[in-house]
Amino acid sequence: MGDKVDVAALAKLSRLEVSAEELRALEKEIPDILSFVETIKEAHGSTSSPRAGSGLQNVMREDGEPHESGKYTKELLDAAPAREGDRILVKQVIKRK
Repeated sequence: MGDKVDVAALAKLSRLEVSAEELRALEKEIPDILSFVETIKEAHGSTSSPRAGSGLQNVMREDGEPHESGKYTKELLDAAPAREGDRILVKQVIKRK
């Protein structure tokens, strides 16, 4: 896969803003990614679907003794490090605009 990838052109076509530092990093990473994709393409896998009698079976079990809804809610909320009303308070990971 020795072809050089023009990352700046790809970014422009994709309408992505990419810094010079990101371009340098991507110029090193993209050829490896493309090489990996080629390796995956070459892998031979079975495309046939399982047939009846192939030995496959559903392994789900019946829920023998279900408990009523909300039975453990108080204990779970009490165990949470922080809460707001009847909800567990968690750290915000994604900021909304």
